[in-house]
Amino acid sequence: MKNASQIISSIQNKPQFSKLSKYKCIAKIQSMFLPQVQRMIQFAYIKNDTLFFVFNHPAGKQEFDNSIDNIKSALKHHQSDECRENTIHDIKAFVTHTPKLKKEMPLKIEQQIYTERAKGNFSNTIADPKLHELVRSIQKIIQEKQCH
Repeated sequence: MKNASQIISSIQNKPQFSKLSKYKCIAKIQSMFLPQVQRMIQFAYIKNDTLFFVFNHPAGKQEFDNSIDNIKSALKHHQSDECRENTIHDIKAFVTHTPKLKKEMPLKIEQQIYTERAKGNFSNTIADPKLHELVRSIQKIIQEKQCH
């Protein structure tokens, strides 16, 4: 019986799921960068055997340019299992200047005001004098609000 990872890998190797291997390859290459650079990568894609990284900040692209030669040489000498099907001849990067869409804040819910439905006509049979007086004061408040 196959375990879950074997089932997933056999599904990913089918032709209809070939794009999954591209995304795994991109994620594997992206994991080679420093975490600070990874956070500045907005997205990545493969086009015409070139892997493009799109950064949301120029500092990320500068760090990318500093380490790109190391990553290219690592990919030439050792190709990971995820990237065997995808031939990548070049890696490029650019900075996008499109602003990120802010998540919409939920609308403020207006406070609903309900009219008092209680009339205050209940019996107070509490023996403790403090509690009896407290219930009596609540009863008076309800009766006053009914008059208004």
